[in-house]
Amino acid sequence: MDDCLEKAVVRLLRERPFYGHFILHLRREQRVLAGKPAGVTIRDGIPLLSVDPASFSRLAGLEQRALLEHLVKHLLHLHMARRKGRNQHDWDICCDLAINPGLDGLPQDALLPGHYGMEDGLAAEDYYHLLVPPFDTGNLDGSGYGDADRSERGAAGQGEEAVVGAPLDDHGLWSESDSTPFALAEEMVRSVTCESLRGSDGEIPAEISMVVNSLLRPSVIPWQLVLRQFVAAAGRVGRSSTWMREHRRFSHDTPGIRKRRRLNLLVGIDVSDSTNIVAMREAFAAELLRIAHSADTCITVLYANSRIQHIESFNGSRGVAQRYDGGGFTDLRPVFEYARTMHPLPAAVIYLTDGIGPAPEQMEFPTLWVLTGEGEKPVQWGVELRLDI
Repeated sequence: MDDCLEKAVVRLLRERPFYGHFILHLRREQRVLAGKPAGVTIRDGIPLLSVDPASFSRLAGLEQRALLEHLVKHLLHLHMARRKGRNQHDWDICCDLAINPGLDGLPQDALLPGHYGMEDGLAAEDYYHLLVPPFDTGNLDGSGYGDADRSERGAAGQGEEAVVGAPLDDHGLWSESDSTPFALAEEMVRSVTCESLRGSDGEIPAEISMVVNSLLRPSVIPWQLVLRQFVAAAGRVGRSSTWMREHRRFSHDTPGIRKRRRLNLLVGIDVSDSTNIVAMREAFAAELLRIAHSADTCITVLYANSRIQHIESFNGSRGVAQRYDGGGFTDLRPVFEYARTMHPLPAAVIYLTDGIGPAPEQMEFPTLWVLTGEGEKPVQWGVELRLDI
C-alpha cells in the first residue's frame, strides 16, 4: 500500500473504524486515473479500490478521509452495479448527490443537492428522476463531462448558469462492473461489510446504518444462483489478449482475445464431522454437476480434513459427484497448496467448509467460501456464501 494511503487508512481506523476496515478488505491497485485521486468498482465480481498516489497525496488529511468514506458509500449502495441502462453522466452526478451530504471535509466544489435546489437525503434514483427529463437519455456511453452550459435544475437542461463541481472520484471505472451480475456484486459487498463489522466490533456509523442493516438481512437470492454467477465471473477472468489474432472490431491496432477453452475449477470439500450433513453435501454436489454440464468446465474435487483424503475430477460430458466421509479435524491449507501445483492453474477455488481451521494468510486465486449455517469465514480474503438447506 502507498505510504500516503496507508497513513490515511490508519487515521480512518482510529477515527471511523468501520470505514477503515472496509477499505482494508478491498483489493487495491495503483494506477493513473482520469484526473481523480481514487475510484472504486467491482471487477470480475471482486470489489476493487484504485488509487493514483500522486493525486491522492495532494489532498489534505480531512479531504482524504472524506474521499475514502465517499468510496465506501458508493460500494455499500452498489451505485456502479445500478447504473446499467441509465445516462452515465447524470447517474454519476446523482450518486454523489445521494452520499455527499453529511461527509465532513469535502472539497469546496463537491456536488451537493443544494446546487440543484433539492433537499438532502434522497436516493440516487430519486435525484435521477428529478434531474433527467423522461425519454431524454441521450448517449448512455462516455463520461459526458464538459463545458456546456446547464440549468440550475437539471443535468440535462439548458441555460447559462453552470452547475458547480464534479464527482470526487473516477466513475469511469464503473464500466468494469458491467460484466458482474447484480446478485453476485451484492453478495461480494455483503461479505466485505460483514468482515468490516467484525473488525470494528459491530459498530455501524449512524449515517449508513440503514444500508448496512439492509445488506445484512438474509439474502433472498438462492445460493445456487450466487454460486453459478461466481463461476461465470471466474470464466471471464480466464480471457487474455493475444497479438496472434486480429481483433474483430479494431483490426491490427488492438490485440484480439484468446479465450481459455476450458474453465478449470478446484473444489474443496471439508469432510470433518461438523460438515457431515447429508442433505447439504448432496445439494452442493448436484449443483456442481449442473455447472459442469452447462459449460465446458473441468472440476477437480478434493475431499480433505487435516490432509487431502481423496481426489476426483469430472467435466460436462461425464462424471457423477461422489460423497466421501472422513471425520477428524480441519486444516484448510492443503487444498490451496494443491491448487498451486495444478497445470493449468485453477480459475477459482470453491471450498465447502465450516471454516474452522488454519488457512493461508493470503491467496492469489479467487475463492468462494461456501459455509455451513454455523460456520465462520476463516480469513479476510475470499467471498462468503451461506449454504442454507
